[in-house]
Amino acid sequence: MTEPTELLKLISTDFDGTIHEEIAAPPMPMILQELLGSLQEQGVKWVINTGREMASLMEVLGRAHIRVRPDYLILVEREIYRNDQGHYVPVEPWNGQCTRDHAALFLDHNGEITRLRNSLIDRFEAMFYEDPWSPLCAIASTNGQMDAIHAELDSFCAGHAELVPVRNDVYIRLSHVAYSKGTALAELQRILGVSSDKTLIAGDHLNDLPMLKRCYGKYLVAPANAISVVKEQVQAESGWIMPQTAGNAVFAALRRVIGEG
Repeated sequence: MTEPTELLKLISTDFDGTIHEEIAAPPMPMILQELLGSLQEQGVKWVINTGREMASLMEVLGRAHIRVRPDYLILVEREIYRNDQGHYVPVEPWNGQCTRDHAALFLDHNGEITRLRNSLIDRFEAMFYEDPWSPLCAIASTNGQMDAIHAELDSFCAGHAELVPVRNDVYIRLSHVAYSKGTALAELQRILGVSSDKTLIAGDHLNDLPMLKRCYGKYLVAPANAISVVKEQVQAESGWIMPQTAGNAVFAALRRVIGEG
């Protein structure tokens, strides 16, 4: 029988809605945790590829009592961290370059972004703010409201080639077009010497679209709870739309890859 590591070297999973469901018990299925742990023991690397930042992700991992720990993290859709004996340390020079490129881009367009933010505040009953990763972030009260805000940011970015809006549900922020879940995953593949044909990628929402491409992974997975546009892209890229939701879908997909499903 073909060994799992001959078929699979790297697993990239989104977190919320893909392997973790807040309302489920447990939030991350034990069968998935056990399978991931077994694959890691055989040399397969696992990365959580999320829009969350470090403190937020660590809090949820701890609260959910998740026993298995990823080998790598990709945070805020762009920063890479390596598990070093339980501590996640930044991967350089990627993270440093990422920070510098974002700082320079946002400085170049500071005035325009400030005017855009003020215009949006005047016209939308949503929460607008800046954080360490973006000078323009927004949380809308509904998806319909976020659709309208998203359209405004798309229009703005059409005239600024290096800027792109990154959205997940009712949250959105501006980012550098060169840094995404996809390009960060490609950098991790380069570091590990892993090809796309030995990579499985799973995601459920808009910010997962940049990594759900055959150029990054042979095995593309969308759970049943994925939004329509994600399912459409995964299907177009010859991936799998799973009948299960979230972590159970990822478990079933992994079993299929290693020949046990």
